[in-house]
Amino acid sequence: MPLDLPRIRALCFDVDGTLSDTDDLFVENLARLLQPFHFLFPRKNVKRVARRVVMATEAPANFLIGLPDIIGLDDKMAALIDLAYRTLGHKPKKNFLLVPGVKEMLQEVSKCYPLAVVSARDGRTTNVFLEQFGLLPLFRCVATSQTCKHTKPFPAPILWAAQQMGVPTEACLMVGDTTVDIRAGKAAGAQTVGVLCGFGEEDELRRRGADLILPSTAGLAEALS
Repeated sequence: MPLDLPRIRALCFDVDGTLSDTDDLFVENLARLLQPFHFLFPRKNVKRVARRVVMATEAPANFLIGLPDIIGLDDKMAALIDLAYRTLGHKPKKNFLLVPGVKEMLQEVSKCYPLAVVSARDGRTTNVFLEQFGLLPLFRCVATSQTCKHTKPFPAPILWAAQQMGVPTEACLMVGDTTVDIRAGKAAGAQTVGVLCGFGEEDELRRRGADLILPSTAGLAEALS
């Protein structure tokens, strides 16, 4: 069904595959690893092989992303990761990519709606990504894997974000690239937009009840106009 535009009063965004061009980053990193073996591949096209591998692993990756929540260990895993970062002094590298057109879209829609990040990433790397591209001032609040007891696909982060923005959850629009985002949005009573610039596929996003499918997150401003 189409979006109920008058109902929308706030926007929630996933990060990986929605704002961050995670697919292309994975492809670049894998192509770099495979380059010494380029002679093994047809026409020595390492990047093409890397992209096919990344696309083939997306469905299992989506399952693994949601597995800690399914078995009730998400909060414990997030705490362990954070402890490891602090103990080892790990600093996330600024090597993210931005989905083309996303910054301009965010600047446009922020004139009309309060914005929130609702990510299953940890707080450290989420903030590094947002700061790298100067996006942090555009968002009213940022929910990460450590913000609530349960992260997506549970609705808790969206409920929290709605409260921070001062709107009811049914007035929120959750934008994401995977079924995890759509499930979380639906569970919170929000409308949902699935985008195809990340990990998800159109058929699975529709089956989970996405109210709108866009080729890229960059097209959201036009869809809301």
